[in-house]
Parts: sequence; C-alpha cells; structure tokens
Amino acid sequence: MIHDVAILGTGLIGASMGLGLRAEGKRIIGWDPSADALRSAAEVGAIDATATSSAEATALADLVVLSGPALAVADQLGELDFAGLVIDVAGVKEPMVKAARAAGIRFVGTHPMAGREHPGAEHASARLFKGATWIVTDDHAAEPDLLQVERMIESLGGIPVRMSAARHDAAVAAISHIPQLVALALIEAAADGDDALELAAGGFRDLTRIALSDPTMWADVMVANREQIAVAADDLAERLRRWSTRLDAVEPLRSEIAAARKVRQSLAPPVVAVRLILEDRPGSLAAVGRALAASRADIRDLQLRHGPHGGGGVLTLSVRPGEAETLRHALEFEGFELTD
Repeated sequence: MIHDVAILGTGLIGASMGLGLRAEGKRIIGWDPSADALRSAAEVGAIDATATSSAEATALADLVVLSGPALAVADQLGELDFAGLVIDVAGVKEPMVKAARAAGIRFVGTHPMAGREHPGAEHASARLFKGATWIVTDDHAAEPDLLQVERMIESLGGIPVRMSAARHDAAVAAISHIPQLVALALIEAAADGDDALELAAGGFRDLTRIALSDPTMWADVMVANREQIAVAADDLAERLRRWSTRLDAVEPLRSEIAAARKVRQSLAPPVVAVRLILEDRPGSLAAVGRALAASRADIRDLQLRHGPHGGGGVLTLSVRPGEAETLRHALEFEGFELTD
C-alpha cells in the first residue's frame, strides 16, 4: 500500500501529480535542485513536506517519482539508493529502462501525454491528466508493479496504455518531437524573412504554438531521443518532397488534401466554430462568459486571433454541433457581432 510518495522534480508535471495524489490521500515529499521550484510547489499545495536532498526524500517514501529533465532522470537512476518502486515521467523511455536495468532498480517507465506550454509548478493542476493517454512501458517490469502504476494513473484521471520503450520512443518522435522541430524551424524561417512575422495569422500561430514550451525540458528530451528523431526527420523530409511534386495539378492535390483532412477529423469529436468580433474594451471577456453560461455550451476549443496592431480580434469558440445556434443567440444578446 503506497502512502508516502517522493517526487523528485517539482515542475509542471511533478507538481500536478502532487496535487492529484494529495487529493487521493497520499503524503507528498518534494525535492528539486531549484529552491524556487520547490518553493512554488509548496505554495500551490502540491507537496506536504520538502526535503533538502533527493536521498532525504527517498528515505521517507514508499514510491519515488522522477519528474525532472530526461537526461537528469537517466543519471538519477544510476545513482538512486531505493529498494521500493520507482517510476519516471520523462518523454523518452529507452535510456531510462536501460539505466534502471543496469542499476538493478525496481522500475516502471511512464510518460503522461499531457502538458502545457508554460512550465513550472505555478501552472500545475490536478486536472492536467484528465482523459490523457499515459504510456506505461512494460520492459522488464513485474506485473504487480505495472498494475499498481496503472491504478495510480487512473486515480489521476489518465488512461494507461502499455507499450515497449522502443515503440514509445519511435511513436513520440513522430507525433511529438518532430512537431516541436517543425515549429522551431518555422519560427526560424519566418524570423529570417522580410516582414513574414508581421503577416503571421491563425495558421502560423497554431503550427508554432509548441515553440513556447520549456527549453530545458525539450532540449533534454530531444537529445535523449536523437536517434529516433533523426529517422523521423528523414521520413518527414521525404514526405515533404513528395508533397511538393503534387503541386502541378489541382484535382489530384485536392484528393490528397481531402484524405489528410479525413484523418485529422478522426482525432477529435466533431465541432462547430462560432466566431465573434472581440473588441478591446473592458468587460468583453466577461460578456463572453455570460453568454457561455446562458447557453450552457460545452467549449471544446477556443482561439483568439489578435488584430495586427493589437487590440481585440476574432474569438473562435468551438462547440458541439447541437449547441452552436444557442450560443450564437446568447452572444448576440450580449451585443456581439458574429462573423464567418
């Protein structure tokens, strides 16, 4: 029975786990090499006690969670003196499994597919993992340990999915690490172009949103998974080359775009976009909130496209298809101008 959990690394993920596990009645001992990060975790209520060293934290625990940067976690696994169960939440898994096996540690590697652009415990939330896929690597792990970790993940609202470390690393290279590289490359290309950034609108902002992510975390993850990323980058480069050869004829290209669109639509439930002009005046967002409350619409996504020179813009609210008309009426009642 796990009661005392040591979380080594109290950033966004570690602090969010602390909040969720505390709500489940667990006692959380936190440690972080950054005194500021540890203090922030305490301030948001993510930990019950702070430790002055990782050794002190683990000495008090039944379970150890390693939630620091990927390369630091690999090092910790080689140095950890703990007989109980250890898990990590790093975005790359093969180096962790190998390090734990070499050190003879009782280990289950995990990776919650959840996060935010902004790092730090101040942005932590016990709801961060609600409905999120949470990978559990089963390499060399005992079945009772796997089941125990999966129960903990479910208690935090996550959906555990088992796979090997190698399969995980290849998959996240394609769907997580390559998108990060693409966002960085797009930012670099636009910054080098004359006036390109001044013309950037919703599409560019959507594609580059993840370039706002934590540089420390992402540099560690990408270096740790560099071999799989290199393979995925070569594959993407070849696919881009093939797409560039399809630009000679409209009809074949339209068919390819439609096929890609269908795959993308399968990733999320159907929604209807309701767009309104949001003026730069006090109370505008409060009025949107009143309309949402009155319509009882379930917001699936929202996006604000700012005016080019600041002040207001177009707010897009994505809702379930049956709720769009009610929301439109509520927004019009609040005096908003709707747009296509």
